[in-house]
Amino acid sequence: MRWTTDVIRKSFLDFFEERGHAILPSAPLVPKGDPTLLFTNAGMVPFKDYFLGLRTPPNPRVADCQKCLRISGKHNDLEAVGRDTYHHTFFEMLGNWSFGDYYKEDAIRWHWELITKVWEIDPALLYATVHHEDQEAEDIWLKLGVLPKDRILRFGDKDNFWEMGETGPCGPNSEIDIDRGEGACEPEKNHPGEKCFVNVDGCSRFIELGNLVFIQYNRDASGTLTPLPKKHVDTGTGLERVAAVMQSIEQGKLLGNYDIDLFQAIIKSIERVAEQFESIARTSDRVVSLARYGDSIETDVSYRAIADHARAICFLIADGLIPGNTDREYVLRRLIRRAARHGRRIGFDDSFLFDVCRAVIAAMGSAYPELDQKKHKIINEVHIEEERFGKTLNIGLSLLGDAIKQLRLRGKSILPADSAFKLYDTYGFPLDLTQDVLREDGFTVDVAGFDSLMEQQKKRGRAARKDDAIAPEISLGAHVSSRFVGHHNYQAESEVLATGGKTGEQVAVVVAETPFYPEGGGQVGDRGVIETEAGAILEVSDTRKSDGSIVHLGRIIRGDAADFGRGARVKLTVDRLRRDATMLNHSATHILHYALREALGNQVHQAGSLVAPDRLRFDFAHQGAIKDDALESIEEEINARIRENAEVTTEEMAHDDALKAGALAFFGDKYGDRVRVVRMGDFSVELCGGTHVSRTGDIGFFKLESESGVAAGVRRIEAVTGRGALETVRKREKILEEIGAHLGARDSAAVDRLEKLLAREKELEKKLRAMEQKLAGGAAGAATDEDVREIAGVKLVIRKLDGVEPRAMREIADRMRQKHGSAVVALGSIHGEGKVALLVAVTPDLIDKIKAGDIIKAIAPIVGGTGGGRPDLAQAGGKDASKLDDALAKVASMIKPQ
Repeated sequence: MRWTTDVIRKSFLDFFEERGHAILPSAPLVPKGDPTLLFTNAGMVPFKDYFLGLRTPPNPRVADCQKCLRISGKHNDLEAVGRDTYHHTFFEMLGNWSFGDYYKEDAIRWHWELITKVWEIDPALLYATVHHEDQEAEDIWLKLGVLPKDRILRFGDKDNFWEMGETGPCGPNSEIDIDRGEGACEPEKNHPGEKCFVNVDGCSRFIELGNLVFIQYNRDASGTLTPLPKKHVDTGTGLERVAAVMQSIEQGKLLGNYDIDLFQAIIKSIERVAEQFESIARTSDRVVSLARYGDSIETDVSYRAIADHARAICFLIADGLIPGNTDREYVLRRLIRRAARHGRRIGFDDSFLFDVCRAVIAAMGSAYPELDQKKHKIINEVHIEEERFGKTLNIGLSLLGDAIKQLRLRGKSILPADSAFKLYDTYGFPLDLTQDVLREDGFTVDVAGFDSLMEQQKKRGRAARKDDAIAPEISLGAHVSSRFVGHHNYQAESEVLATGGKTGEQVAVVVAETPFYPEGGGQVGDRGVIETEAGAILEVSDTRKSDGSIVHLGRIIRGDAADFGRGARVKLTVDRLRRDATMLNHSATHILHYALREALGNQVHQAGSLVAPDRLRFDFAHQGAIKDDALESIEEEINARIRENAEVTTEEMAHDDALKAGALAFFGDKYGDRVRVVRMGDFSVELCGGTHVSRTGDIGFFKLESESGVAAGVRRIEAVTGRGALETVRKREKILEEIGAHLGARDSAAVDRLEKLLAREKELEKKLRAMEQKLAGGAAGAATDEDVREIAGVKLVIRKLDGVEPRAMREIADRMRQKHGSAVVALGSIHGEGKVALLVAVTPDLIDKIKAGDIIKAIAPIVGGTGGGRPDLAQAGGKDASKLDDALAKVASMIKPQ
């Protein structure tokens, strides 16, 4: 029998089931009803209330395999993940529990039996530890007679007193540790000045196999320990660590946690995705070469971090979280972003993590069915988040790389606050990721300065919001108020209450009653004219709100500003065509809101809008892009409601009564105690102060133009209605007619013609590639222009090519390596419009001494380019064709005597 991770998990649960334990499924990673923890960080978290006597357990003896996440608070392993072979964010904790039933003796005896009899680990490799004040535990170990006294060790609170957090159940513990042998640790590196031994910080030779906690106290916020009503047992065994020990014994070689079957399946999936990336890149003439596990220490760190984070990400989403900006949701977002950054270090330049998550689900879905049940949600959420952050990540890493170079040149170790803030504020690159990148290169960031800049920005934002949107050079003087009377009117007569501005400049006028709708709730302000009895005219370009007043902004086209003085009688006329077009769009947003909630669920809610005469824009909360067929259904539902010609009514009522009646509030509107409720047929009820049609049929026609993402979790639909929708359709018809004319066909015949042309293009492209490969074969076999020399016992072959594309250069390099047997091959080509392509290939027998990636990184800057790759093959592109000979000549200096 092979000791796979699944077999070990099952053997543990079977062992304790035989000893009267009820086997329980894992609790979620998000603790229920426990505000003191962000995540389940230990096996005992779901049983906390049982220890405190607040709830009764289903059985006094319980065993489980609990999902755990240590990424916040006291137990936070995030920074160590990937840098060694045993730290994880997500891990599985095997546990057996006694709630006031058996105690220390049975717990110790059974765990020893499990480790030495079931798992067959040699007792000669094992040690036991106890708390220095726990004489009872030491006596039990001595009584069992399984270990000599010098391998039963006493330690203080730091090592042998366990507590879940700053508060909660706790108690002394006894651990079983294993000696993995001298090769398992580098003491001079891991813990200089100390010999390898049990509980030496940093020592990877002596590691814990099991932790037996004897819970007998509760620690309160003041730190006081109070004895619990009953004594309990909490035994925890890290599944990944046990698997590493047992598979090491089974395979006869030392393995870390990331070498076990479960992690290797995930790591191999990353390599498969890397191969797919390279294959796809070759078909599109892109130079992409990704590192593999084992290429370097830093590469291995990234592979391990991705494998670890992918597990945590999958389980968090399966347990109901989605990436966001608050608490747990931000932890998930941060994990996805950290994994994406490690992917960039390997060489991924696009989304890849969602494919790795498929491997996690395949590897762990049998033990945790929720992964299979939520498979599509997991993959979709990760893909969306990765796509959303990809561009930001690429720009941020490039800028941060430049900043690190400057720090090195200046001999500094702290990134200035303004640099970190610019990354965050201008490019959206989060501070925690900046800190992660800097930490890996031995740098830090001025966090205090960053916080100060952030607070200054918030103050500026608050100050800006105080401006009530009228031009600062216009002052209305005393506060005045006015009333809107334009829901059904386009004209009104009134009296001027206040005026600001000068003739020839922008003028602001406030009247007692106005038919002009002021900008609000997404609807733009009305335009029109205001005329005095004496014939002076103000052309209104915008209408806005300010301190209870409706302000008309515009320029005087006849008369003088004095003509609009306080007390003047005026006639106000709204631009009716513009208002009506805006009104159609505003009513359409209400129907759109309804249709979105019908199609996507009631979690959809408005997050902003623009209602203008020529278009509408509607932002709403929703995760992920909407599929084309769903958009078609939404558009059809809206037009069906328009054709229904339902009556649109309005009613004023108390704000609370309106909400109780099911009215939805529109984003951006400010509501008083009395509100205006707009009803459309029996399908839409909204709080809204805007102008609307009398019947939905007045809208005429709704045409959805686009759907896109504008922020995390916020989508945007843009559309047109009425005459604008008709004009849009006519424009598209004209474009289709022009395309048909070029193709010499119309309608469906044009589609057939286009498909044939595309198929022909594909066929020609295939033939072109075949010819390129044939030419590459001929070029590789020819001896002309081939510079062959021997340096320090290494054959170097340099070849300058003309007009050969990068993908064909790989073929040439492969054939040249076959031809020469043992060699370093360096190729250069000028192709396209003066582009430079470089390639270095090293035969397998030489890669221990010479790395293709190192050579390409040294010569690429000579032609004004960058590149990289694996030890056996690397490529680069450049812009300066005049320096190609210099770049190829540099290769010889890179081959040095070993």
